Amino acid sequence: MHGINEDLTFSPINIAVLTVSDTRTAENDTSGETLAARIEGAGHILAARAILRDDAEQIARQVREWAAAPDIDAIITSGGTGLTGRDVTVEALRPLFDKEIDGFSVIFHMVSYRSVGLSTLQSRACAGIIMDTFVFCLPGSTGAVKDGWDQVISAQLDCRHRPCNLVDIMPRLAER
Repeated sequence: MHGINEDLTFSPINIAVLTVSDTRTAENDTSGETLAARIEGAGHILAARAILRDDAEQIARQVREWAAAPDIDAIITSGGTGLTGRDVTVEALRPLFDKEIDGFSVIFHMVSYRSVGLSTLQSRACAGIIMDTFVFCLPGSTGAVKDGWDQVISAQLDCRHRPCNLVDIMPRLAER
């Protein structure tokens, strides 16, 4: 059986949200607000939140800082995964991945295809582990954020999800 086992106790984790955009501000960051609300609504802790322009160095610096913080377990970015010249989130973060979570992109695109059809080809959504911290890079649209959180990320960041989830392996990420 797969899904949430309600007989188990939920354990919240600390999640940071980074919106990457040249146009979003605190007043109009709908994708970041959607993520923050869903994270807290699921019972997790919104550990940090920021908005940065499409600048690879700034994006990498912020994510490295959060990944090194002992009180942040996961980071979710929104934006910068497209195909235009200004979309640099993937270029900023993929080189930092200690391990890439290849299946995330596959599953995200399956979910996204149901919502937007072939337009999912324009996303380079990806995920990996940086310094023992899970990092998920989502497109910047509110719909993509909803799909990514609701149908992929939320279950894997819930320790009650069976047969397995990412929270269960968190203590073992630092094994060498």
